Amino acid sequence: MRIAHTPAQVVRQPRAVAIGTFDGVHRGHQAVLEAVGATGLAPTAITFDPHPRIALGNRVDLLTTLERRLELIGESGIETVLVAAFAPEFQRLTPEEFVEEYLHGIGAEVVAAGEDFRFGVRRSGDLALLERLGIEVIVAPEVAGVSSTAIRVALSEGDVTSAAGMLGRPFELDGTVVAGDQRGGTLGYPTANLMLDAQLACPRYGIYAGFALDHRAAVSIGTNPHYGGTERRIEPYLLDFEGDLYGRRLLVELWERLREEAVFDTEEALVEQIARDVEATRRARRP
Repeated sequence: MRIAHTPAQVVRQPRAVAIGTFDGVHRGHQAVLEAVGATGLAPTAITFDPHPRIALGNRVDLLTTLERRLELIGESGIETVLVAAFAPEFQRLTPEEFVEEYLHGIGAEVVAAGEDFRFGVRRSGDLALLERLGIEVIVAPEVAGVSSTAIRVALSEGDVTSAAGMLGRPFELDGTVVAGDQRGGTLGYPTANLMLDAQLACPRYGIYAGFALDHRAAVSIGTNPHYGGTERRIEPYLLDFEGDLYGRRLLVELWERLREEAVFDTEEALVEQIARDVEATRRARRP
């Protein structure tokens, strides 16, 4: 997949273009992306970075990093992605200027988007305007009950099963392994300490069964209350894994929420519970 950051970097040819922020690339987004692939034209997507709501000063818990968003868009069959910088000069484009530069400029003949898609300064352009300006429009069918907001709500409740149903795949933690307390190794369960970008969504604290690097993973998300912790830690223990993960990007799927965090009477009781969590992780099924 080719990634461009300006229309000038995209070869002008007959294209079908999916437009959206695509945070999470959930089942609704996938319907938009699949619609352009069915046209026979060069399948293309335009997405925005940063997230428009963040650029306008709002808090948004992102479901995917930009890197992961682009990977998932590529997996849908898109051949070219134009990442439009949602900067002040872009926000000031009139709808007609957006169409001329970002659509006609790359050869777009068809645009696929959700029914409520708006573009241009003050969101003043709509799908009807696209048609008046010579662009064929495909209104992607809405997937009932699926939205980035609904996924964030499910994650806040620890309901990774419902989140997976809306995403069309398990929710993923996407971060870098950094040095931690190294306490897990002394307990017989060495964990990675996963650092997430502060803008990324994180599920409700607790213990989860998941998967990473072709290994099942028991994942602790929280503050390690047994040891009086106060800062959030994300600590996957990869079952039957040997190797050094420091400095690596790690994608961790979350399959099932096993339990709440807890404080134990003794360290022995904690180790016994971790052993039960590991066995539950071995039995867990990918949603």
